[in-house]
Amino acid sequence: MLAVLMLALGAGPRAFAQQRQAAPDAEAAAAKQEKARLADADTVFALTQDGAILYSQDALKLSGYQYCSQAVALAEAGDFRQSVRAASKALHLANTTRDPNLVAFANRDLAIVYSYSGQLEKAEEFAREALRHQAKDPKLVVGPAHKVVGDVQTRRGDYAGAVLSYDTALANSSPRYTPLVQASLANALIESGNTERARQLLTTIEAPKDASLAAQLERTKARLLLAENKPGEARDAYLKLTTYKAGADAQYYRMWAWDGVARSESALGQKQAAADASTRALQDVDAVRAKFRSEEFKMGLFSDLQVIFDRAVSLYSDAGNASQALEVSERSRSRALLDAVRGRAALGRTDAAGSASSADLGQLQRALKSDERVVQFHSLPDRLQVWVVSPGEVKSHSIPIKHDELVELVETFRNSVVRGRRNAIANADKLGAGLIAPLGLTPGQRVVIVPHGPLHYLPFQALRTDGRYLIETNPVSVSPSMTIAVQLAQRASSTEPSLVAFGNPRIEEKYDLPGAEVEVKQLAQLFPRNNLYLGAAATKTQFREAVNRAPIVHVAAHAEADQVDPLYSRILLANEGGKQNFLEAHEILAMPMQGTALVTLSACESGLGRVAKGDEVLGFTRSFLSAGTSALIASLWPVSDDATEVLMSTVYSELAKGRDVQRAMQAGQLAVLKQPRMAHPFFWAPFNLIGNWRMTVGSAA
Repeated sequence: MLAVLMLALGAGPRAFAQQRQAAPDAEAAAAKQEKARLADADTVFALTQDGAILYSQDALKLSGYQYCSQAVALAEAGDFRQSVRAASKALHLANTTRDPNLVAFANRDLAIVYSYSGQLEKAEEFAREALRHQAKDPKLVVGPAHKVVGDVQTRRGDYAGAVLSYDTALANSSPRYTPLVQASLANALIESGNTERARQLLTTIEAPKDASLAAQLERTKARLLLAENKPGEARDAYLKLTTYKAGADAQYYRMWAWDGVARSESALGQKQAAADASTRALQDVDAVRAKFRSEEFKMGLFSDLQVIFDRAVSLYSDAGNASQALEVSERSRSRALLDAVRGRAALGRTDAAGSASSADLGQLQRALKSDERVVQFHSLPDRLQVWVVSPGEVKSHSIPIKHDELVELVETFRNSVVRGRRNAIANADKLGAGLIAPLGLTPGQRVVIVPHGPLHYLPFQALRTDGRYLIETNPVSVSPSMTIAVQLAQRASSTEPSLVAFGNPRIEEKYDLPGAEVEVKQLAQLFPRNNLYLGAAATKTQFREAVNRAPIVHVAAHAEADQVDPLYSRILLANEGGKQNFLEAHEILAMPMQGTALVTLSACESGLGRVAKGDEVLGFTRSFLSAGTSALIASLWPVSDDATEVLMSTVYSELAKGRDVQRAMQAGQLAVLKQPRMAHPFFWAPFNLIGNWRMTVGSAA
């Protein structure tokens, strides 16, 4: 028996209150919500407060320096949120003992973990904070802190600034730390074009005893040959690396070696040899363990495994092999999920949407109906590759929009919509002309979008062609991957109209949501069979017990997205035993939700910064899918109560008539759009339907 899980998530105490208010016009409503956003929780002051709470809860209490050691170990293992928590406890103890040395250490460790997790502004902020405090041995803080700043500048493309920071770090590092700074400096010099100094520096670095660090250094030497315009020598160096003995992680370094061979062959103009080498690199990808590799950060390489897939997609597309390029694009999505989870939670325990395997293109085509089209995007550095899949063919399109340009276009459009600007319409026309018009979609076709990179948070339904929004001509839904689209399309799709609802979980007064109780009670009237859990009864324990047996579940509560580690994004359910007991994303992954048909998330758009480079937005959406949920309705920004009421009432009215959820969603968005005071996309466009677009709700009889 399938179930529907509706989750109305608030952005936080103040943001939620604004989110639930109707607004007379888009700009005024957006301005209210912009002003009401929560202050950033990960500040020195906030983390010190968190540390005090966490420390009080520890049964076995450590010293501040032991917590720092714990923070470093957790960061090295890729458990970033737990690392932040350990460093927060060190901050708390440093504050209570007035120990400036411990303050410096704790901030240094926070800088490192934020750098590892990709939170560049935070990494730089805490590195500079560490430098403000006097350490007993300055080399233990000054060198690492300046290296973190250099790492941040390198990843931002400020190579000149990175070289200056690394030079400062080099002058203030311990003998043990110096080789790491030297290697990072060499890589920054290569990127800046100063190959002469890079070569001089590399000749002074002793080969590390650690096999993985030694392999990274050899990669840097091969990179230098390419930068020196010596592709033949670079190819030979990379070929030598394909047999390099790098310990237990040898396959990982062999994979990057073959990728280097592909780059070298491309530079030599040998397209087929480059494609062959790229294929060899891809063959090693599946065998490479998904884990965080801190040695790359230590040596200043900052590898992104998705680059290997990008290169292969580009090579196959250039060769006219659309099907192979599409299948590689699909594999990249499966791998991105594995790399996001890194073995810290169960995936693919059933035939749920979290499966790490990739579907065959033929499977998708056989599963599609004549009026259905899957549109899969892949953002490459120099262009946007798009495939339109129908039951009978695959059409490939190359759109000349560079990745960086696409990021800017999406951000500009989103900002104009979320802030209620009048120029949102012109921006919708511009993006529609660039992304939708070239695809040859016809009115009435059911469109399933598989986004990539920054497109994950683009409301495709709000793009315009020929003066009309896409939602006016086509039902639209989203799928994280082609594989998931296949799996969900083949599922049974009907669910019973029976409701279990959670509303206004009792935490403390500032989190109270009286409007959420009203919302849940009104929703319950639509279902003859219902059970409500309000206030203190809306607990995680009750959620665990109810969610698997309830056909329809609705939760109206606050939520917090974790930018450091999406697995720790959480839904704020009621206190239990006098303590906070929130539901975190990694716990959702472990829940048996194979009977779930629909999850609706109306949280704010926290954590969008993670999307521009990677492709896997984990958090709640992918957690519910991986746990077995069939589809979700998720909002991309906070919405007004008026718009939500019209949209949801229309959606459920249409579902009650027997229409599938994709067409019901289209009807709901059009119902809001047709109201003059809510015609701006701010009101009607925030909700995406993700997953099984064919889902229906059975009758109450």
